[in-house]
Amino acid sequence: MLTITPGKLSWPQLRAIAASFEPIALAPECEAKVRASAAAIDGIIACGKPAYGINTGFGKLTKVRIPDDQLEQLQVNLVRSHAVGVGPLLDDATVRMILALKIASLARGHSGVRWEVLQTMVAMYNAQIWPCIPAQGSVGASGDLAPLAHLTLAAMGEGKVRVNGEIVPAGDALRSAGIAPIRLAAKEGLALLNGTQASTGIALIALFSAQRTFAAAVVTGALAVDAAGGSDTPFDPRIHAVRGQPGQIRVARLYRELLAGSAIRESHRYEDVRVQDPYSLRCQPQVMGACHDLLSQAAATLLTEANAVSDNPLVFPDTGEVLSGGNFHAEPVAFAADQIAIAMAEVGALSERRIALLIDNNMSGLPAFLVAEAGLNSGFMIAHVTAAALASENKTLAHPASVDSLPTSANQEDHVSMATFAARKALDVATNARRIVAIELLAACQGIEFRRPLRSSERLEMAHALLRQAVPRYEQDRFFAEDIELADRLVADGSYVPFVPDLFEGAAC
Repeated sequence: MLTITPGKLSWPQLRAIAASFEPIALAPECEAKVRASAAAIDGIIACGKPAYGINTGFGKLTKVRIPDDQLEQLQVNLVRSHAVGVGPLLDDATVRMILALKIASLARGHSGVRWEVLQTMVAMYNAQIWPCIPAQGSVGASGDLAPLAHLTLAAMGEGKVRVNGEIVPAGDALRSAGIAPIRLAAKEGLALLNGTQASTGIALIALFSAQRTFAAAVVTGALAVDAAGGSDTPFDPRIHAVRGQPGQIRVARLYRELLAGSAIRESHRYEDVRVQDPYSLRCQPQVMGACHDLLSQAAATLLTEANAVSDNPLVFPDTGEVLSGGNFHAEPVAFAADQIAIAMAEVGALSERRIALLIDNNMSGLPAFLVAEAGLNSGFMIAHVTAAALASENKTLAHPASVDSLPTSANQEDHVSMATFAARKALDVATNARRIVAIELLAACQGIEFRRPLRSSERLEMAHALLRQAVPRYEQDRFFAEDIELADRLVADGSYVPFVPDLFEGAAC
């Protein structure tokens, strides 16, 4: 059982939510705060004071006063009208993250929802009833309206949900689980729809994927240094200390540790013909270090947002005030997601260049295209083309979504973040980079074997052996896509994370 203490979600908890299902419970102390928040809404209705979204219309219709006997219908209409998402459905892991984040935010006690609403949402989570949420339709302000409307609609017993991989009517799924659908009270539909949980949830999934790929890319980069007969001098700590960039210093240390004790390196230490290696080998600490810093900054932003209250208006029970603001604007999430995309585009671009180096016998000193009898065999020739295609695709995808804005809601919402698209795009870039790194893993391990009987370091030989448990050596041309898929699985599941411990301080992979 994973206990959610609102405002205190941790990296281990978020990673656990993303990785697999585990029942959740809310910390007991949050119930009083939630009930006080709901009581404040009742007080506002009782005194008849106009308050946005509670007894008024929404957006441009904020001046329309809604009679008390229509307040529930107002919330129901809001949810139904906002459930306008299109495109492919988000996967279960992403929906699970979004639902958990929404529960945690509402449980902070500033949203005015009743305790019973949270109990229903927790029950849905624990019954593994995942709302069908289309991926497209949010501009990231006023929050992720369309995605969260689909989530809320399911809790009302309307729309569709996915249970055990099967799409079924939400009402049927709730009945089967013995869960009563939510009947929305004043403010509740708005509280459920406002917020950045969809963009934040997708961005967290992208971050976790990016960090696992980054770890593997450091390992494959070190393998490529040995496979290409490169130097370890560029990883000397003195070089990085005089610059002072924290990510660069950390990553350089990891390369030194990975290459320490390599017999391949020792064999040419005093007879290097190349005075300096190509940048894709030599500048790894500088490029990967900069990417590390971007990912770390994005992680810090997303952890803060995962614990945030981001709907509107906000209830402050201690004074009975309801304050209208803009916490739903997802600009921090948009920037974080764009940072992930930019960093991972560079990780993939650098990896692609190392693949190109390894297959070029003039540069690497290895057999052309990393295969015996080149000509009869094409070897890694077209695997590199795949890597190049993915790297090129990432260059377009890495263009920041956050620099765009289209006014909506009759110009009431006249600047938006595009955070949900930024997050989806970041995940696509991270996936492309992961597949490039998987191809480099195959190429670098193949290159290491052409250096036999010399061996690399103990840690890199273990990394090599891990691949060879899944993929045999490439002796002659064969169906290559399966090899790439198997290597990709190793990168995707984090198999290479233990080779670079403490890579992301405070947000370990």
